[in-house]
Amino acid sequence: MRMPTDHFAGDSRTNLERMLAGDLYVADDPEIFRRQQQAVRLAARYQAAYAEDAAAAQAVLAELLGSLGAEAHVRPPLYVDYGSNITIGARTFVNYNLTALDVAAITVGEDCQIGPGVQLLTPTHPVEPGPRRDKLEAARPITIGDNVWLGGGAVVLPGVTIGDDSVIGAGAVVTRDVPAGVVAVGNPARPVRKV
Repeated sequence: MRMPTDHFAGDSRTNLERMLAGDLYVADDPEIFRRQQQAVRLAARYQAAYAEDAAAAQAVLAELLGSLGAEAHVRPPLYVDYGSNITIGARTFVNYNLTALDVAAITVGEDCQIGPGVQLLTPTHPVEPGPRRDKLEAARPITIGDNVWLGGGAVVLPGVTIGDDSVIGAGAVVTRDVPAGVVAVGNPARPVRKV
């Protein structure tokens, strides 16, 4: 019989405090669950309001997200872990079906174009089987610069920064930082030319 490991011996912080610090944590904290459920409710309200009243929908979206720039537009459905860790810059357009798992901060700059079905994924899990079995996880922030275009179905992995004016091809998997002013495509995404 496998004995559970106490991964947090001597650490008096809650799992929420560990999560917010970017450290390993287990997502069994009641406050984590409450915040996730609040995000689910607000995202559902946003989707319902979007079909009926654009101004009311925008107010719900502003409540869901950490920051929403002027004239930013997000088409639902929108899937988030918390929403409060997401910043979307002014005049950015987000197409249908964005999945933004914001365990860590997700910052999207101004004047961006986010294609349908894009995934911005900050969570990480241990590669080692024991800690993964024990449900440990962590997260690393994602930063998208200004005037970036993420093609439909692109996936941006934890800890990635994409520089201003870059284009990420449809279906690309961005596993490492992308400099400013390039077109990057493929899996893993690699710059293929300057813009």
